[in-house]
Amino acid sequence: MKATSLSRKLLTRVLSFYFVLTFIVTGVQIGAEYINTKSHITSELLTLEKTFSGSLTRAVWELNTQQAEAIADGLVAIPMIKGIKVTDENNQVIAQLGLTAAEGSLNLESIDDEPHNSEYFNVSSHSSGLFGHSFPLIFEFSGRTTKVGSVTLLSSNEVIFDRIQVGIFFLIGNAMVKTAALVLLFSLAFSNLLTNPLNELTEQINQFDIDDPEASKLHIINYENNELNILQNAYNNLIDELVTFKEQLALAQSKVISAYSKLDEQNLMLEQEVARKTSSLSTTMLKMEMQQRELLEQQGKLQAENTRRSLTEKTLLETNHELKSSIIELNKAQERLLEAEKMAVLGKMSAEVTHEINTPIGVSITSITYLADLLAELKSNIDKNKLSKRVLNDFTSNSEQGMNLLLNNLTRASELVTSYKQVAVDQISDKIRKVNLGKYIDEIIQSLHPKLKKTNHAIKVDCPENAEIYCHAGALSQIFTNLIINSILHGFKDINRGVINISVQLNGEHVHIIYKDDGHGLSEEQLEHLFDPFYTTAGNHGGTGLGTHIVKTLVHDTLNGSLTAHSVLEKGLSYHIKFDNMR
Repeated sequence: MKATSLSRKLLTRVLSFYFVLTFIVTGVQIGAEYINTKSHITSELLTLEKTFSGSLTRAVWELNTQQAEAIADGLVAIPMIKGIKVTDENNQVIAQLGLTAAEGSLNLESIDDEPHNSEYFNVSSHSSGLFGHSFPLIFEFSGRTTKVGSVTLLSSNEVIFDRIQVGIFFLIGNAMVKTAALVLLFSLAFSNLLTNPLNELTEQINQFDIDDPEASKLHIINYENNELNILQNAYNNLIDELVTFKEQLALAQSKVISAYSKLDEQNLMLEQEVARKTSSLSTTMLKMEMQQRELLEQQGKLQAENTRRSLTEKTLLETNHELKSSIIELNKAQERLLEAEKMAVLGKMSAEVTHEINTPIGVSITSITYLADLLAELKSNIDKNKLSKRVLNDFTSNSEQGMNLLLNNLTRASELVTSYKQVAVDQISDKIRKVNLGKYIDEIIQSLHPKLKKTNHAIKVDCPENAEIYCHAGALSQIFTNLIINSILHGFKDINRGVINISVQLNGEHVHIIYKDDGHGLSEEQLEHLFDPFYTTAGNHGGTGLGTHIVKTLVHDTLNGSLTAHSVLEKGLSYHIKFDNMR
């Protein structure tokens, strides 16, 4: 691999930076010289304005075109004037000599030295390199001033470059001389201070003799205490350490030779010990043969034991298979039991509704019988010609009371049948339909009236009007039916006036139902098992423990929602049911 010269690389970087810096500084100096020269020329143009403006003004005022052209010709003869344009008050050209620039290419800038007269402008044209000064011709007569025309004096960048040409050559020559001197100085310095000492160090290091390290030390005449001197000292110190380690290595080799001789003596003693141990090992081998026979006998017993365990494992696998089948059958039985429990609730409701309907129907039959008797009595009075106004009034009054009693009881029976029919149909149907939550909860409560009327408990419903959603109506009916029956049977046991609060909250497509009673509540242990199947606190009173499990199954599987319960003993039990609109 070709070595890279460190001194050359360092010199290249230093000189490159100096070249760039010198180029930038020289460019800035040339730019400053250009701006300064242009400023001087502009000042000279202002001086010419003050010198010739009077004579030009009079010539234009007197319409002396020849004199104006002569003055313009004299101004153009001045080296810095490259063009002149004289116009009258109507901007008509009187005289135009030298270089000219198109009107559209001229840029006009007001002169700050003339703040009270906006006619004074600096003009420039970047396309043709022209610049100059434009001023008005003002004639004073009888104390009045009149603009009679204007003058534009033009110069060019060539005038500037002619004036600064010598200065530019001087700056460039100066930069080149300084750069050459610096390159020579740096080259000599790097060669004497870095390149030559490094080459000398390299030659001496390449002559290193491993057999005589002491003679390979570096000997460079260097009176400066610099990095090369430090490197030389470090290398010489390394040679000294190498000599020391070489001496230590020779000492270690002598110790190894001595250790080898001792090792030979130990080997001889070890061979004698091996012979002694061999005789002892023969005796031990005989004992091991006897133990091996015993191990073979034990191995036979173990094989018999393995055979017995294999048979036991086979029996266990068969039992496990039967157990899995039993679990499957148990799950099916549990599902059938859940359906039976649902239908049992519906059956109990049917019996109670049937009993409840018997009362208004019986009253209705009594009312019809009473009306029939009144009608028979009225007919008898008509046949006997005993019809009077009092008899008609009594018949009318009694008939009206009977009819009202009949209508009220038949309406009551119809409402019970309608509520029960809707709830019963929903409970055995899995269809999704549109439900008004407030009205549907009222229908569910109405269907449970036969059970509620036997108690003094109250149900309060807080539901927004027009709370209409699409869902499994039967699932909602079974959920509320089980929760209300659980509160009556368990939560309000030995409580005379219990209160159930049902709150419905709608948040967009999300439905949140809070069911809460103020009954006995549950302990923490009971709350942990609340939704377990067959867990009940009323097992001795016919409870199956499937009510809350059915509720959880309906919320999770049918409504695709979530159900949580919260309770404190003797402070009631609450359920939070959340699901989405199934639209």
